[in-house]
Amino acid sequence: MRVLMYYNEMLDGTKVREAYAGLSDWVDQMPAEIRQMKQAEAEALFRRIGITFAVYGEGGDPDRLIPFDMMPRIFTQSEWRRLERGIKQRARALNAFLRDVYGRGEIVRAGRIPARLVYQNDAYEKAVVGFVPPRGVYSHIIGIDLVRTGRDEFFVLEDNCRTPSGVSYMLENREIMMRMFPELFRGNRIEPVDGYPDLLRRTLETVAPAKCQGRPRVVILTPGHFNSAYYEHSFLANLMGVELVEGADLFVEGEFVYMRTTEGPKRVDVIYRRLDDAFIDPLTFRRDSMLGVPGLMDVYRSGGVSICSAPGAGVADDKAIYTFVPEMVRFYLGEEPILKNVDTWTLWKDDDFKYVMDNLGDLVVKEVHGSGGYGMLVGPRSTKAEIEEFRQRIKANPSNYIAQPTLSLSTCPTFVNEGVAPRHVDLRPFCLCGERIELVPGGLTRVALKEGSLVVNSSQGGGVKDTWVLSE
Repeated sequence: MRVLMYYNEMLDGTKVREAYAGLSDWVDQMPAEIRQMKQAEAEALFRRIGITFAVYGEGGDPDRLIPFDMMPRIFTQSEWRRLERGIKQRARALNAFLRDVYGRGEIVRAGRIPARLVYQNDAYEKAVVGFVPPRGVYSHIIGIDLVRTGRDEFFVLEDNCRTPSGVSYMLENREIMMRMFPELFRGNRIEPVDGYPDLLRRTLETVAPAKCQGRPRVVILTPGHFNSAYYEHSFLANLMGVELVEGADLFVEGEFVYMRTTEGPKRVDVIYRRLDDAFIDPLTFRRDSMLGVPGLMDVYRSGGVSICSAPGAGVADDKAIYTFVPEMVRFYLGEEPILKNVDTWTLWKDDDFKYVMDNLGDLVVKEVHGSGGYGMLVGPRSTKAEIEEFRQRIKANPSNYIAQPTLSLSTCPTFVNEGVAPRHVDLRPFCLCGERIELVPGGLTRVALKEGSLVVNSSQGGGVKDTWVLSE
């Protein structure tokens, strides 16, 4: 097994870095019994509030309590400013790409991206070709997954342009930490994240359709309580002060969409949809969908309602398209990317295919449309049998996979049974795109709680941490 060196975000050798100086004594002075008591208290709060996620296909109760680690992850203000600039730049480029490929397709005409990766992509929706949504924004909430490999080295692992989840954990992590350890927030100047729901609502209101009159009525469209992220849907609706609706609660009449209420029909202007494109409208997409609203797409295309994020936005976050995002930044913005991509081999190219086959044990291989940590191979952490089994999968359908080097993901101190130990982390900030591009200072830090694991997804045993950005 290849040994990787990992950047420890708290320690510089044996010296505690300045950002974590305010936590060092707190950790050292917390007896094991107090730590265990506090950890149990945090779990009880998560359970009482109902913060769960769902894992299907493994038997038993699908609702799981997401593990919470009390040790926060910390960024300095200068680190955050650089990340913020890079995230906003990437969000502008991704939306410019979506405007382009549903319009003239200049980036394809210029030979910068192969046409088949765009127009033959399963996420490319022909039903919205030629339609430009309000303010030209297709992806309104972008979750950009970042990893750190050194003091000044950050890489984008993937872009989530459809319905990225996890912001409820970001908000609840902070709420629980403030409730359990108020002294930490008195002793450290930490940027707040609790303005996210208001910022999200304002963002959605700024992309109201042309036919909207007065203040836009916003709703969140959920597939229902069996969805793995249903807690987040209801949580955000409550904090935003908007209605949480299912497809059956909405109907189309004439040029508009209406919501059924006890006071009669109410017109809806903006739908923050949390279901996949295929289920939005059975008259346009899957005919067997019971989750969507018949006729919704006709109203959308005629300017009677806004759908956020726009149908078809998923073509921008395909793992094959990901490799071209730096080129999008150069092509549309005339700038050099602030945040780097991870080096990526695309297996439909003969040279890349050969290299990956020869070095499979050293690489991470992912399905182009995979998510949640499923359908991937972490070569250095896999057995010979697992590697050979995956090799056959790749040979059967090379274009379904990409490969990347095994990154030396940074570690953060994490409370474990033995005390405090380093565990690998990533970060998902949530970028909001409307009249302006904005994000709150922080995000969702996911932590691989299993020793040595590089997979942080909750479905694969990962947990979450509060993420601090220190004020100047």
